[in-house]
Amino acid sequence: MLKAGIVGLPNVGKSTLFNAVTRSQKAQAANYPFCTIDPNVGIVTVPDERLEVLSKLSHSTKVIPTAIEFVDIAGLVEGASQGAGLGNQFLSHIRECDAIIQVVRCFENDDIIHELGSVDPLRDIEIINAELVLCDLATLEKRKTSREKKARSGDKESKAEVDLITKLLPHLDQGKPALTADLNDDERALMQEFYLLSAKPTIFACNVKEDELGAAQKDPDSHSFVSVVKKFATESHNAEAVVISARIEEELVDLSQEEADEFLSDMGVETSGGANLIRSVYHLLGLRTYITTGEQETRAWTILAGTKAPQAAGVIHTDFERGFIRAEVIAYDDLIECGSRAAARDAGKLRSEGKEYVVKDGDVVEFLFNV
Repeated sequence: MLKAGIVGLPNVGKSTLFNAVTRSQKAQAANYPFCTIDPNVGIVTVPDERLEVLSKLSHSTKVIPTAIEFVDIAGLVEGASQGAGLGNQFLSHIRECDAIIQVVRCFENDDIIHELGSVDPLRDIEIINAELVLCDLATLEKRKTSREKKARSGDKESKAEVDLITKLLPHLDQGKPALTADLNDDERALMQEFYLLSAKPTIFACNVKEDELGAAQKDPDSHSFVSVVKKFATESHNAEAVVISARIEEELVDLSQEEADEFLSDMGVETSGGANLIRSVYHLLGLRTYITTGEQETRAWTILAGTKAPQAAGVIHTDFERGFIRAEVIAYDDLIECGSRAAARDAGKLRSEGKEYVVKDGDVVEFLFNV
């Protein structure tokens, strides 16, 4: 299962958010730096309204959503790349994650200590990014030194690594993340072997006050802090900035869906920021969902974008991939419009797809196989 690491400076709401989206109390949330030391890992179900709709259509007895892992990582401080705070430990935990959720404090509250004494989202982001880039620079310099001798002797793999590192170092020296380097597909594939921290796909979670969530979601530019983060995310990482309120997410944990919807409505909020964040992270990881549905269950299955039908079938069981014959596929919207698989077949919306078909997000699939 792919992992998304929740990072940020101390006291920005990381642990509160983690506890809320994982519906647990694994992470200690307190008003002082480093209340999280060891990373906390939780399974997060991915909100998907399509499942409930399909379960009613199929009269399913149960619904099984898909899930990803969230990791709550200790707060970072300036100088982490040199070992300050929990620096080396913090950075090693990020290295084990597949994507980064950078929680940014976008609220004023005199009762919650800020590590640096004031609220400045852009400064906070730049501190974290700088530490990731500095760590990557050290990693690349060390790797370059170890490969140069082989490269000079004609070893093609070592030469390719040295050439790529030589290209990356000036980019990182400018404080830019490896993620935004201008690389071709081969270079990007090779860079993955370096396990660079600043090369990981990133999303920014703007943590706002409870009474500011609705307005900030509707118009991010109306919130002074959120607008700054959104602009930075787009220009520096080509990334998304999602508006959340960790405190509101905490309030929603023990509520039923109906109660949660009513609670959000009373606050003038259309959707939970946490649900939006989870869905965005899911897609950031390159994950997509196809669905199977019947009387026994309606279930979401996770695949990587670009997965072909036999490999998608193999997610259910290896026998499905080994004996794959074909996939009966209908798009979710078409199935809902038609009202049943039989009606969809009559309308020509149900398709038979072979081994080269790339399964799309929202496909409702039935696999035929023989072993």
